[in-house]
Amino acid sequence: QVQLVESGGGLVQPGGSLRLSCAASGSIFSIWPMGWYRQAPGKQRELVTTINAGGERTNYADSVKGRFTISRDNAKNTVHLQMNSLKPEDTAVYYCNIKINKFGSVYDYWGQGTQVTVSS
Repeated sequence: QVQLVESGGGLVQPGGSLRLSCAASGSIFSIWPMGWYRQAPGKQRELVTTINAGGERTNYADSVKGRFTISRDNAKNTVHLQMNSLKPEDTAVYYCNIKINKFGSVYDYWGQGTQVTVSS
């Protein structure tokens, strides 16, 4: 089994900052790409950011470029999301993701999500 546990969400004012963390455990026998997604009420889950296994390559949704930063610590099997200059439209449940290749197919695993609310 693969388990992903997010933490660090909460209520913050516009312009504030939060740092999310995701700890991976279980049947993970290699280092895999990971990322963060979010889902607002009434909307589909959308990509926020991804990071490759080695941590050298990242990408971001246009809506968060320059404000959010993804990083990882493979020794601790942990990924982080630093969120600065938060806006009300960033309000959503944020989910950690890992993509694992098994026998030529890619499987997605998800955490339970952590709520981020940006409001004055």
